[in-house]
Amino acid sequence: MLNRYPLWKYLLILSVIVLGFIYAAPNLYAPDPAVQISGQSSALEIDQRVLERASRALADVDIAHFGGEVGDGAALIRLEAREQQLAAKERIQRVLGDDYVVALNLAPTTPAWLSSLGAAPMKLGLDLAGGVHFLLEVDTENAVARELATTVTGIKDLLREERARYQSVVVNTENTIVARFRTAELRDQADDLLRREYDQLQRSTEDDDGSFYIYAQLTDTAVREVEEQALNQNLTTLRNRVNELGVSEPLVQRQGRNRVVVELPGVQDTAEAKRIIGKTANLEFRLEAEQKALASARERFEFRSEPGREAWLERRLIIAGDHVSGAQSNFDPETNRPQVNINLDGEGGKKMNRATRNNVGRRMGVLFIEYKTRMDYQIDASGEEIAVPTQTVEKKIISLATIQSALGVQFRITGLDSPAEASELALLLRSGALAAPMYFVEERTIGPSLGAENIAVGVDSVQIGLTLVLIFMLVYYRVFGLAANIALAVNLVLLLACMSLFSATLTLPGIAGIVLTVGMAVDANVLIFSRIREELKNGLPPQSAINSGFDRAFTTILDANITTLIVAVILFAIGSGPVQGFAVTLSIGILTSMFTAIMGTRALVNLIYGGRNVQKLWI
Repeated sequence: MLNRYPLWKYLLILSVIVLGFIYAAPNLYAPDPAVQISGQSSALEIDQRVLERASRALADVDIAHFGGEVGDGAALIRLEAREQQLAAKERIQRVLGDDYVVALNLAPTTPAWLSSLGAAPMKLGLDLAGGVHFLLEVDTENAVARELATTVTGIKDLLREERARYQSVVVNTENTIVARFRTAELRDQADDLLRREYDQLQRSTEDDDGSFYIYAQLTDTAVREVEEQALNQNLTTLRNRVNELGVSEPLVQRQGRNRVVVELPGVQDTAEAKRIIGKTANLEFRLEAEQKALASARERFEFRSEPGREAWLERRLIIAGDHVSGAQSNFDPETNRPQVNINLDGEGGKKMNRATRNNVGRRMGVLFIEYKTRMDYQIDASGEEIAVPTQTVEKKIISLATIQSALGVQFRITGLDSPAEASELALLLRSGALAAPMYFVEERTIGPSLGAENIAVGVDSVQIGLTLVLIFMLVYYRVFGLAANIALAVNLVLLLACMSLFSATLTLPGIAGIVLTVGMAVDANVLIFSRIREELKNGLPPQSAINSGFDRAFTTILDANITTLIVAVILFAIGSGPVQGFAVTLSIGILTSMFTAIMGTRALVNLIYGGRNVQKLWI
């Protein structure tokens, strides 16, 4: 029988709609403005006492708050008004001190029963939540220059060890290593050594006025590897620094060959964000000083994770953190205790070996050096309290372990108290310093009020567009228009549900994608209904016209949506930020509109007309 769906198909459509309403529902519950408190170190415990101190600090200045909670190594205090977030953050930071990180956040209000089903609201992008946007450029040329300088040092050491006497080994202005020799025999000996030991170099030889030269350049593959390593190292460093801000849903991602996008929703203090993102830190490996050592040859430092505990280290440096090429935390297979495996570059391995082979049994310290800007509060001439930035250098020990044997390019640090300490140490070792300098290329700040205005404008645009479309469809297509309108409303619900379920971020261009999806979903119904009208004019009976209209319009609808989907995928692949937000919304909207415009609308039409003796269609 024409225009009748089997029961299972109706149940399938109904199930999809019910799930759509469930997973779209969390977006009805607006999050509460909040401040989040976490420790500068993983060893600093955040407990109920910290929460009570922060709550008293807010009560003293009459900042309304409620619902304090502690969990996952952080405390969260909800506020009555978003306008008080910055004041609350500054007040708590002053009371708790620099050992704690206080940041703005948004606390979810989704009911527990929805959360238990995995339902959560959509994330809001920078243009809707407010915050700061930075575009940074990594100086990859500097990274390549540093690699060449390290290579030159290694070549000199190699030639000296093999007694291949050279006159000079330098890097010229064209990033070419030039080695000069007195005789062709020495040049050929050196060329053979470089061929065996430095396969990342392209070499050529030349004779000129009694001097014999080797010209060597990094291969294109080696240059790309250096650039990739520098960019990836900087990304890791940036993510570590951004985490210090405690921002909800920060974005740190690569853009193009040598640029990085950093977006921090909810952050309004641009200077603070730039300070943390652009701050410099480094690591130093030093031997523990012996008691008989002169006072001028040793220094005393505090442990980073254990305030109050101190140790003496030699002033003499073994290596700095720029020689660390990798660090991973895991467990010692023999003792099942946490440890950190460290990889050094070639030069760092040689220096480490020379320093440790005669010092087995002594302890080696890893010193974390951080250049920080602290805000001191002073009273100015008018009697008002002002914040004055003060530059400080902080040096603290993050590990002090016994040397078991002579160390080289690879070694491990043991004696750590917990997996969390090992993980943090590995992270600090990997990202203690930038692999290459970075420069701020672009900076934008979006206030929370502007974000709220963007949301209001976006919602208004969707409502106006939806209302006009609903009225047009109802007036022009009557009963069929009513079915299309119901399917369109369901399409919006499914779109929101999918974006929430996939943890997609909603941006202002994303809202534009929703508006476009409304038009595209109706466009599919217009094609179907126009085809039905055409079949009726050709003399087909109503039931046959309905069936033919849906079937024949399907190919056209499919072709149009597939081509649009391909464009959306391309936009997502080559775009960034807002462009990707638009592409995500458009892609999901295309898929949901295909379902509702074809299956949903036809199900409603089948329920109204299917199996009946229809003489006339209201279309």
